Amino acid sequence: MVKRYNKNQIQEIAKILNNDGVISVPTDTVYGICSKINSERAWVNLIKLKNRPKNKAFSVMCADEEQIRSIAIINEKAELLIHNFMPGPITLVLKKRNELPDYVGNSDGTVAIRMATSQELKELIQNVNCPIFMSSANKSGENVCKNLDEIEKTFPNLDGMLEGTVSWNIPSTIVDCSTEKIKILRSGPISSKQIIEFIKTINMIEK
Repeated sequence: MVKRYNKNQIQEIAKILNNDGVISVPTDTVYGICSKINSERAWVNLIKLKNRPKNKAFSVMCADEEQIRSIAIINEKAELLIHNFMPGPITLVLKKRNELPDYVGNSDGTVAIRMATSQELKELIQNVNCPIFMSSANKSGENVCKNLDEIEKTFPNLDGMLEGTVSWNIPSTIVDCSTEKIKILRSGPISSKQIIEFIKTINMIEK
């Protein structure tokens, strides 16, 4: 059986991540599995567990805006989106900083970023002292697990599970801010209409 941890055991489950382990956590959108980003061994462990191609990058979850700035370049439009929609069910694609290892982010020099949407996740990331890779709790190409029992059945070799529930049960909205023109790559809990209306507001402000 995979050991389950509650919100009062954040330091214990953070130790697993600091030892290059892989755990499952509830996010606001879906259940995720994660590892720390500053260890290539942890990244490999996550890839093996997900049965995922090495060239398919993982999203990264940060504790706060300061941590996002430590790994990505934030332009003015991205900053406005962060302040308006984060923390929340949104992923922003940003240009990654050159000092990041090659295994973090996409081959085109971008990285997909989320901000922790619960106090437990924020505390977990702070205890790990670096952002974490965040991927949906499913084997590559399969449906996302809906509860802890499904996660345990799918990932019997997981190093631990953080208890909790998800709000949306659908993946986050993805917005590409890595170029001058903002692109909506996937609509989710935050609709394309909401993003488009906000972008129009930004453009009006800029004029």
